Amino acid sequence: MKGIEKIPKIWKRAYLLICFWYALNFAVSSFFEWKFVNPELYVLWNGFFLFIALGAFIVLIFFWSHFLSNFKPLVQIAGHLAGLVAFFFVMGTLSYYFNNHTKGAIHYESWEEYMVELLSWDALRFHDQYIITAGIYYVIRYFQGIQSRDKEKSELALKNKEMQISLLKSQINPHFLFNTLNSISTLVHTSKDQARRLITQLSDIFRYALDSHGGEMVKLVQEITFIENYIRVQQVRFGDRLKFEKDIDPTCFLLDIPPMILQPLVENSVKYGIAPKEEGGTISVTVRRSGNIVFFEVKDDGLGSNAKKVMDGSSSGVGMSNTDQRLKSYFGPQSGLRVRANDRGYSVNFFIEEKDQFRNEHLTETASI
Repeated sequence: MKGIEKIPKIWKRAYLLICFWYALNFAVSSFFEWKFVNPELYVLWNGFFLFIALGAFIVLIFFWSHFLSNFKPLVQIAGHLAGLVAFFFVMGTLSYYFNNHTKGAIHYESWEEYMVELLSWDALRFHDQYIITAGIYYVIRYFQGIQSRDKEKSELALKNKEMQISLLKSQINPHFLFNTLNSISTLVHTSKDQARRLITQLSDIFRYALDSHGGEMVKLVQEITFIENYIRVQQVRFGDRLKFEKDIDPTCFLLDIPPMILQPLVENSVKYGIAPKEEGGTISVTVRRSGNIVFFEVKDDGLGSNAKKVMDGSSSGVGMSNTDQRLKSYFGPQSGLRVRANDRGYSVNFFIEEKDQFRNEHLTETASI
């Protein structure tokens, strides 16, 4: 039974269809021979026994074709020619025996004459049976090969996408940790209270950054908390020159988003918008909902188009571009970053489409909170 279970389902279906087709052929031909040529009951039995033998040979032909498929085409052709000859002799001999054993005409000479008659174009049914069965096997194998290649391509594309997302995240996290440490390196000795608060905030930042590798998505409220900790650390360095505002739709707090998706946008504003500006400025984060569409925006009133460099967000020059690629990988090409810069400041926004079922879950959870 275990051996039968290992046989591909498509083989079983093909076998049943072939048997059904030949059952009709044998039933019709045997009936007409019995009705109009030889009204003896053994004619019907002969047709039945030949059909049983053919059913067994169809299984053997399938396995023989499968075995030959491991070799080169010339070997397969030679193997099938040998199989065709063997099939012809066995089925021809069985046909001769079933048709003549009741007559007592079982002799080599009559068998030889019978087999020669089977070689004529009018009696090539045994050749056809082998060729059709082997042909069906190769048709099945061809389409299985196409399905297998398509499946491999899909799996490879999925793995490449997962590796790309993992790589993009790994590019973001190290540079963020380095920049954060850099920004507080000269401030840890100011006072014990400030140092304690700074260490706590830095610990939360590190924990979130490291944990972001463990899951695909985080809640928006976690990302906002992370951004607030980041801003507080930066405010130790910039003081009153750096201000932060947020406008978050309460129904979006439990929205699932990729981790550390907003941080490069905020860092870009700090590094290229606010830090070079003598009087500093304000960074604002806005998240608004319109039906299934959730709109995100990070903007500042810093140098804007007067900045030496924009659309970066990292010391390695990959932060913003990677954020753009991550958004497209998760939510599709329509969710890429849109950048606007003028002499009054700098703005980056994007939007994502939330599915109805997840939206309803988030609204219910938010209401319960």
